[in-house]
Amino acid sequence: MPRWYLEAKGIPYQWVQLDMEAGEHREAPFTAINHFGKVPALVDDAFTGTNGEPLKLFESGAILLHLAEHYGHEFDGPHGAARRSLANQWLLFANATLAVALFVPSNREREFPRLMTTLNGQLAGGRSLLAGSGFAPEEGDPEWTVADCAVHAYLAYLPVFFPQIDLTPYPHVQAVISQAQANPAYLRGMGRE
Repeated sequence: MPRWYLEAKGIPYQWVQLDMEAGEHREAPFTAINHFGKVPALVDDAFTGTNGEPLKLFESGAILLHLAEHYGHEFDGPHGAARRSLANQWLLFANATLAVALFVPSNREREFPRLMTTLNGQLAGGRSLLAGSGFAPEEGDPEWTVADCAVHAYLAYLPVFFPQIDLTPYPHVQAVISQAQANPAYLRGMGRE
């Protein structure tokens, strides 16, 4: 998710690929960035952490919010506080509710249909942006937000991780998945372009 956001917003970054099979993510120097040995993680030299070193963040939601605030400038202006609150809402939904409904088998059976029905309604009428005014797949579009990135990324994972799930009852969700997977920034972020 953070890489897609960086690509979509045109934020310069240096990508460091870890050898996960060799366990590089569970060894120093990476564990100095994320003690839990999980990806993604971010080191931002433009900010100083509480220890006087460059700011180090882990958890995709925290990284996305940092990027949206400091580089995407999503929370600038008179409605910045409201936009930040909406972004928090959708990021927490994506990481705590949608992810659990997708990746925990018992929750997938119970929660998935309810969530997809509600999301399909939210996305109806061409309203694919969750905190904006309409779907805008072009790079650098200010209407596409960190909230869209988080939720759309999980939706785009559906056909990759769960091709057996029938999404035909959710045509608006399917449209968002197709738009996300065709987005050049998404393709670059996922290493497919």
